[in-house]
Amino acid sequence: MTVTDTPTRLLRASARRSYDPDVDIDWAATPDDELWWMQPERTSLYGTDLWHGLAPQQQRELVKHETASIVHMGWWFEVLLMQGLLKEVYAGDPRDPRVQFLLTEIGDECRHSTMFGRAMETAGAPSYGPPLLVRRLAGVGGFVLRGPTLYAGALLVEETLDRWQRESMHDERLQPLTRMVNRIHVTEEARHVTFARDELARAMPRLSRAERRWHQLITAQNAYVAMRCLVNPQVYASVGLDPSEARKVAMHNPQYRATIAWMGEKVMPFLTEHGLVSDRDRKIWRGSFLLKEPSTA
Repeated sequence: MTVTDTPTRLLRASARRSYDPDVDIDWAATPDDELWWMQPERTSLYGTDLWHGLAPQQQRELVKHETASIVHMGWWFEVLLMQGLLKEVYAGDPRDPRVQFLLTEIGDECRHSTMFGRAMETAGAPSYGPPLLVRRLAGVGGFVLRGPTLYAGALLVEETLDRWQRESMHDERLQPLTRMVNRIHVTEEARHVTFARDELARAMPRLSRAERRWHQLITAQNAYVAMRCLVNPQVYASVGLDPSEARKVAMHNPQYRATIAWMGEKVMPFLTEHGLVSDRDRKIWRGSFLLKEPSTA
């Protein structure tokens, strides 16, 4: 396969199958208060005493707010990704199919970001976003998110959320809006994942030992931030829980940790195979919950 084969193939796929959320989603439909906004089993407090202490409607309300937090983080990461992709475009040749696909992906991400914002608005949920410190640290993203780190970061977010969204697409317990947003995102992100995997696989063998170590460390830290920030602690206040206490319970909830590990089951072997998961960063990776806990058997 030549360097341009993958971008050319993905450009054709984009032309064949892309969505327009403005017309493909029924934005006028009223959400059903009896339906969930995401799978309750995948939420951070599911199975804990705090969860069982909530009334059914409180549980649905909490799930709505957790969904909004995760969607906002997806929106935020996509904005960071677009910044990195635009830098790649800036240094490229507009005749190159690779550059043309980068622009196509940026166009997809623009639509996705608008779609996520409208979904949060329709749900009537607050704008949560990442903690202030994380937003400030992201200001150096233009320097850090480059080359393999850029594409590894994209895969960490896109492939973990892809697993979550694929499971929910056909779950009739969920809001039709959730299912359609997820269907659109899964379909179009599949092309982005293919492109990012190809870019990463070609880039890693070219790195020096020092460059490889740099990308390993930054990728581990990106994974930690991405997974730890999915649920803003303020979501718990929506149902009268203390955010600090509920956050501690969530971070120690075996079921939630297992969910994060499950979300990473496809991307972690790929990153490991291509040398981005180092034993030197194992503590960081375990803190992200993407590495499964060792068996006690």
